[in-house]
Amino acid sequence: MKLFIGNLPYDISESEIVDLFSQYGEVVDTNLIKDTYTGQSKGFAFIEMSSRSGGQQAMESLNKSTYKSRQLVCNEAKPKKKGARRR
Repeated sequence: MKLFIGNLPYDISESEIVDLFSQYGEVVDTNLIKDTYTGQSKGFAFIEMSSRSGGQQAMESLNKSTYKSRQLVCNEAKPKKKGARRR
C-alpha cells in the first residue's frame, strides 16, 4: 500500500520516516520529496508498506497526529496522471 504523508517537518530525514512507520509494518520504499537546488525537504513524502493492513493501521494512527510540532496528513496515495507534468 502506497501512502502520502504531508506537512512533514522540513528537517526530517528518510530514516526518521522509516522509523515512524515501521512500527505499523514493513516499509518497502520511501521517497522524501526534496527541492532540486537546495536539497531541503519540501514537507511531504511517499512511502510504500508491505501489507495493506499495516498501511491502513499507519494511516489511521498517524493522520492528524502531531510529530515535531506539526500535524501530519497521511492518506492513501493516488496514482499519477499520465501526461500531467508541471514545469
